[in-house]
Amino acid sequence: MRLSVRLTLAASACLLCTGAVSARQAENPLGPPAVEDAPIAYLYDVTSGQVLFAREADRRFMPASITKVMTTFLAFEWMEEGRIVPQQSFAPPQELWRKWRGVGSTMFLAYDETVTVDELVHGVTTVSANDGAALLAHGAAGSVEAWVDAMNAKATEIGMRDSHFGTPNGWMDEGRTFVTARDLSTLASVMVRRHPVKYRHFVGKPSFTYGGITQPNHDPISGSLSGADGIKTGFTNQAGFGFLGSAERNGRRLVMVVAGSPGARARDRASRQLIEWGFAAFEQTQLFAPETAVGEVRVQGGSSGSVNAVAPQGVYVDLPEGTPAAYELSLEYEGPLRAPIAKGELIAHLRVSVEGMDDYRVPLVAAEDVDTANVLERAINGLRSWIT
Repeated sequence: MRLSVRLTLAASACLLCTGAVSARQAENPLGPPAVEDAPIAYLYDVTSGQVLFAREADRRFMPASITKVMTTFLAFEWMEEGRIVPQQSFAPPQELWRKWRGVGSTMFLAYDETVTVDELVHGVTTVSANDGAALLAHGAAGSVEAWVDAMNAKATEIGMRDSHFGTPNGWMDEGRTFVTARDLSTLASVMVRRHPVKYRHFVGKPSFTYGGITQPNHDPISGSLSGADGIKTGFTNQAGFGFLGSAERNGRRLVMVVAGSPGARARDRASRQLIEWGFAAFEQTQLFAPETAVGEVRVQGGSSGSVNAVAPQGVYVDLPEGTPAAYELSLEYEGPLRAPIAKGELIAHLRVSVEGMDDYRVPLVAAEDVDTANVLERAINGLRSWIT
């Protein structure tokens, strides 16, 4: 019978973090100083897996051009799979070119010219090109509709539980496209972790030139805040102003979402305040290095009676700067597991409980292979379990 097993690894420990802290932070260490300009706001630490701030995290909203982050991610995935390559070229069909010529943000595609995938993705990420996103979708998948289907399949695959896409560029579609802040954070986190090289190549550039026309990136944090490198703004009259952003400092990466702001300045102000607060208000500690054994998981019918569980990216905890905070670690899995088990297979989670914050779970994988036990090994395991 498979049982839920919960093993306490460390007793609740009170850690005093050092460093200067403002009076307002001391009074309310878990709330940012001001994000009144963002009805929807979310801050997530990709390195630790912690949610640092959430307001209306699961409220659906229209993402506008932030939709293009999913198009970018899908392009990265297809490049990795070899389905498209950066040097590949597409030419816009006349109908698609006419539909998106001069509509919103554009990279001014010409009807009679071919464009590389590299140029199209840069146009999407840097100048929010609606025509570029549509041509990338059509050229890569054979039709815009097929690309949108692939966007939704990929969203489901990575755990975006409450989002749906109706276009590759976020143009108004009578509400068929919607997301949540939590889902956008998931998208950004997976994109950065799976495709760090492509992310650095395509995202966060200050400007983009195509067809002799140079246009600036309107990202409110890249180039102005330390470590900021993207990701995408969005605006329509229906959706208001929003932003999905990220920054990395000293190996620690934060992802933030603001949405529903009444103006670009309000959105930009809220974005900067939220991410700066996230870096200043918490001190991060490494609890387990990458690939270090976090605990043992029992195995039934295997060449070994247990297997070490490790966190591939390590285990980190963010504690409020300048205030005492207790945390507790618990290993969770359903077991004993049945052999065989492959190295790298997901076998457990480490639950981290921080006083005053939501719990979070870190995936743990098998540190080594465990084969099915032979006759002698089964006898030894049986004797060992009888003795213990």
